[in-house]
Amino acid sequence: MKKKFLVYLVSSIAFLGPFAQTIYTPLLPELQEQFRASPTVVNMTVAIYPIFFALMQLVYGPLIDRYGRRKILLIGVLFYLLATLGISFSSSIQWFIFYRALQACGIAVGSVAAITVIGDVFEGRMRGRSMGIYQMLVALGPGVAPIVGGIMGQHFGTAPIAWILFGFGLLLWFLLFQFLPETKKAGQTDERFRFGQLTNVLTDRVGLAIVILGSVQYAIFYTLLILLPTILSDHFDLSSSQIGMLFLPISFSLVLASFIGGRIQEYVELRRLLLITGVLNMTSILFFTLVSSISLPMFTVSIILFGLSLGLSLPVQTTLLANELPQYLATSIGVYNFFRYVWMTIGPAIGTFFYYAGYQLVFYVAVIIFACALIYIYTQLFSNKHVEKECV
Repeated sequence: MKKKFLVYLVSSIAFLGPFAQTIYTPLLPELQEQFRASPTVVNMTVAIYPIFFALMQLVYGPLIDRYGRRKILLIGVLFYLLATLGISFSSSIQWFIFYRALQACGIAVGSVAAITVIGDVFEGRMRGRSMGIYQMLVALGPGVAPIVGGIMGQHFGTAPIAWILFGFGLLLWFLLFQFLPETKKAGQTDERFRFGQLTNVLTDRVGLAIVILGSVQYAIFYTLLILLPTILSDHFDLSSSQIGMLFLPISFSLVLASFIGGRIQEYVELRRLLLITGVLNMTSILFFTLVSSISLPMFTVSIILFGLSLGLSLPVQTTLLANELPQYLATSIGVYNFFRYVWMTIGPAIGTFFYYAGYQLVFYVAVIIFACALIYIYTQLFSNKHVEKECV
């Protein structure tokens, strides 16, 4: 029971990162009025967050590997709490943006530390199940946050949001302080950081395959999320509230499949499952591209299938990474997350730029890129040459 509690505890810290990122999204007009700022400047309150969140993955990974999970996690969350206090007392949009960047720097620790703790504490079947719980909560964050932010903003304005984030973070910090032991095992590295540690995951063929797959999936996923309102508005003439409701099916299916994906690992060999779920995810994108313009029900079905296939895939990646690179696990997770979050930003930028050439074209190109990535992953994991080397 205690180990299971630890899974939910560290996964809740990871949940808080994307939750804090998107909670202000529906409140941008209110922030614009409150600070009397231009839309471009106000949008920076959301845009700056993932930049620092991604960069700090590369910082926290080596720190956690060398100094331990508990200490760095407590320091990172404390840093987040101080930055969140700064947000609550911000007197200008410039200070608000500054503290949002610091907030991201602090809470970025959660996505690295959570997977590392799970990798330390569990092996075999329970590691896969625990990774499913982690991915489930992380997937829940960006879906729930805009709903909470919108409801709070409508009834109480923007001021209470920072205090909600602070109170939840403070509760989690005390729980971590009280219940989280140091899970770093004897014999795991405590050597001084070397740049080569960051490249370990990229020089390991399984690690590189996972990084490529995660990067492609996140680029396409966030491109879909960003383009979804415009596609629905242009092709189905839906209102803002109706568009908002269509985010629920993809969020729910992603959360549900993440939980299932942690358990299905017990029945299929991980590398094979990595490829199978990747193919399913690519196929769901192709299906979306083919049928999304036919009718709204077909559109809804296609995004549900996308959410399900993506949710099945993500826990496999983190479990396989924990199995493959246990010596520098936190650093490897940091690099993996860094590339995913970078492409989470690049993908939508490219997709938005080419949107008016036709959104189907954007996703057809995405399918081609995905297919090329899967072919490369197959050659890395299942080619005769690599299998022979492993046997030797």
